[in-house]
Amino acid sequence: MKTPGSLPGTVIAIFVLALLLTAALIAPWLAPYDGSAITGDLWQPMSAQHWLGTDNLGRDLFSRLLYGTRLTLLFAFAIALLAMIAGTLISFLAVSLGGRKEQVISRINDLFMSLPSLILSLVALAVLPQENLTLIVVLAAIEATRVYRLGYALAKQISAMEYMEATLLAGESHRWRIFHEMLPNAWVPLLTEFGVRFGYCVLFVSTLSFLGLGVQPPAADWGSIVRENRDGILFGVSAAFYPAIAIALLVISTNMVVDALSRYWQRQAGGQ
Repeated sequence: MKTPGSLPGTVIAIFVLALLLTAALIAPWLAPYDGSAITGDLWQPMSAQHWLGTDNLGRDLFSRLLYGTRLTLLFAFAIALLAMIAGTLISFLAVSLGGRKEQVISRINDLFMSLPSLILSLVALAVLPQENLTLIVVLAAIEATRVYRLGYALAKQISAMEYMEATLLAGESHRWRIFHEMLPNAWVPLLTEFGVRFGYCVLFVSTLSFLGLGVQPPAADWGSIVRENRDGILFGVSAAFYPAIAIALLVISTNMVVDALSRYWQRQAGGQ
């Protein structure tokens, strides 16, 4: 049974995601100015020339937000995808190996999960070279430990099925069991987890960028734009609020779509 108002909310969320994705794809053609070009005085109000005003250096804020959309979506997608691949494959391999190897891999994962993700990322990014590739790899490794727990639970459930016991008796390799038996029977919850991880990665990357350890200048994502314009709040300038609102809209819309898809797949699985 559908929840009242769930369909309109989901449609709006899909529209917001489609709008943001379109804006990211056509940013160079949609933006009235280059994202790093100084086009006016600092923190100018909204006008016909600058739809959202200017930022702390006099750059067009609307153009900067459009280019920031590309980096925000790209980084979050790349981190979530790498985390899903690594966490899923390692968890499935651990269950397929079984025995002491499974326990060792799981305990190592639990060790890293016990460390606060923000503190761990801050320490790693402070020590390693501050490059965008480093940011993606570090955050993907941290997120993979969270994905591992779901993958492990799914793999244990699937490994108890009769067809998995048949593959063991047939002497099939670990690769066969993972890619031909486990993954095809676990893609629905894994796809849902990917949506959840994507929303969390948006917040994670934006937080690190706000702290100065995320996307490095001259490039900027939404978190960087908030950091650059945070002092304007003291003077009543709203430049920092626009990227913050964009972050909230993206995360909320993603969660709403993921929740709708999850409920739909549950109804399909239940034969409703």
